[in-house]
Amino acid sequence: MEDETLACIKKDEIKYLHSGQISKHIFPVNRTEAHKKGIPHLIVRIFIIKKNQKDQIEYLVQKRGKNKKTYPGYYTDSASGHVVYEKNLDLSKIKQNAYRELEEEFGLKSTDLIKLNFYDFKSEKDKLSREVAYIFVGVAKAEVKLEPNEEELDINESRFYSPSGLQKIFEEKELVDYSEEIWKELLESDLNSLFEAKKNHQERSNGDIALFVGRFQPLHHGHIHVIYRIFEDYNFLKIAIGSSQISHTKDNPFTKEERKQFLKVALKQRAISEDKYNIYYVPDIFNAKKWVDHLVSIVGNFDIVYSNSDWVRELFKNEGYELSKKITIFKNKYSGTHIRKLITKNNKNYRLLIPNEVLEKIKEFDGIERIQELYRNNEKND
Repeated sequence: MEDETLACIKKDEIKYLHSGQISKHIFPVNRTEAHKKGIPHLIVRIFIIKKNQKDQIEYLVQKRGKNKKTYPGYYTDSASGHVVYEKNLDLSKIKQNAYRELEEEFGLKSTDLIKLNFYDFKSEKDKLSREVAYIFVGVAKAEVKLEPNEEELDINESRFYSPSGLQKIFEEKELVDYSEEIWKELLESDLNSLFEAKKNHQERSNGDIALFVGRFQPLHHGHIHVIYRIFEDYNFLKIAIGSSQISHTKDNPFTKEERKQFLKVALKQRAISEDKYNIYYVPDIFNAKKWVDHLVSIVGNFDIVYSNSDWVRELFKNEGYELSKKITIFKNKYSGTHIRKLITKNNKNYRLLIPNEVLEKIKEFDGIERIQELYRNNEKND
């Protein structure tokens, strides 16, 4: 088996993955070393369902091959595997790892699926190492044909099961604990909505309210461009400051109050009146499944979501909210990460990327020195 380079993470930083901060916290280690040293790493687990010709839901359950080092011969999810390390890893790239595993283990291609949604993620521990599982639930087309890989799994027992067949596995067979937990959740859930085009379920407002989600570390001209575009179509803007409880860190140097001031001075400078927008603090709760409800409980009703974060978009899509098209303007240039790196290198080009009034606030907060010190401290700790 190829010694893949895995996406690894420090144990005490796993909590940050819940808020989508992935690439900032992972590092590459080859598979052999990661398992030998017990280094936590990312994996995908996929659970596939479909409806048969009688309109009954069936569940694709894999029986692991007897040659597996862990859980040989156990029943488990539909497919699973390591997340291969790459720079700028995000949720969409992790999903590509899920598609890869489905094809390797069952011959399923993305075109065989109606959808593949992010469901949850869990920190797991087996005898080799700790694994952080990104869990996806997918819907296969009714006529899908399986091509199970005999080198990976038991080709006779790895197939779609009826609800009663899955229940029988629970009662009579050996099942991987982590997979059993998810299968039971799915078996007890009403999954019919997954087979339909989801409709917006939130209480509608008057059709004029947009939500813009960001961290604004710091606010830059890319954010301003998005705000201008929003006001071309909507009369009122709700701005959610994410990760609001985190500050004075390398990736989140500014406090929620400072970020709010960035927004207020920038909008005032552009003659956008305060009765046209509200600003909300949205702290991380480190629970991906509950994050959307958590945010909505803070900001209330809205009609459409604006965000360029694949993570944020996926979570809202899964809950049936309307999403704007991505609005990008020189993405690699206008990003908080890029701007903070320029500041640490004393590269004055950062001044061109931030509104002047925001720059004045950053100086007022000693933000330049703060960012540089946080980067230095981070390098020392590494």
